[in-house]
Formats: sequence, structure tokens, C-alpha cells
Amino acid sequence: MSAPLQYLVEHAAVLHLLPLAPRRITAALWDPTAPPPNGGGGGVDVPDAPPAAPPNLQAPVEMLIGWGKWGVLVCGMAGLLMCAGKMTIGQRNRANLAADGASGIPWVLGGLSLASVAAGLITIVYGTT
Repeated sequence: MSAPLQYLVEHAAVLHLLPLAPRRITAALWDPTAPPPNGGGGGVDVPDAPPAAPPNLQAPVEMLIGWGKWGVLVCGMAGLLMCAGKMTIGQRNRANLAADGASGIPWVLGGLSLASVAAGLITIVYGTT
């Protein structure tokens, strides 16, 4: 017997569920809290393991995250100083340069704000630290 045919014969118990897939997907999209139609998902339990760091990797990753935070702070300070410099230089007869500096401030502050709430957002989405 060929390998694909043998695979189908061994997994024939699951094949009867294939026509139900579009209906289950549609039902889950309309109401995610409702139980699946026809009594469940065919006996399949998907594991939901919490995140876990690989052995001996947590400390180096925390160091890299710390370096990233420091780099964002340095870039944010440099960005604000560049915006201030553009606004100062563009004060006399260079209105476009001053406007560029002023329009860059919200972007710099938005980036700094996103960096400051990044860990909180990940905690909210994944429910763990």
C-alpha cells in the first residue's frame, strides 16, 4: 500500500470532520465564546503552555532587552535634541526646517511612549511576564 493511502486509512476517523470545518470556522468568527457546533472539536485538545525560557538563556535575553531599552532612550534623547535644533535653526528665514522639527516631536514622543509600555502590553496580551 502506498504511503499516502496508508496515511488516509490510518486517519480515516478524522476525515468525517472535514465537511464541518467551514461551519465551525464561521460559528467561531460570529461568536468566539460559543461552544463548537456538533459537540466539540473532535476530541482534540490543544495545549496552552505558559512561556518558559530555554535553559541558560534567560539572563542573556534580559541583558539584550536592557540594552534595547537603553538604546531607545538614547535615540529618544537624540531625536528630541535634533527636533529642538531644527526648530532653533529654522527660527529665522527657514520656516520649513522649524516646521520639520516641530512635526517630529510627536513621533519621538510616540516612540518613547511605546517603548515605555511595551512590557505592560506584552503582559496584558499574554497574561504573564
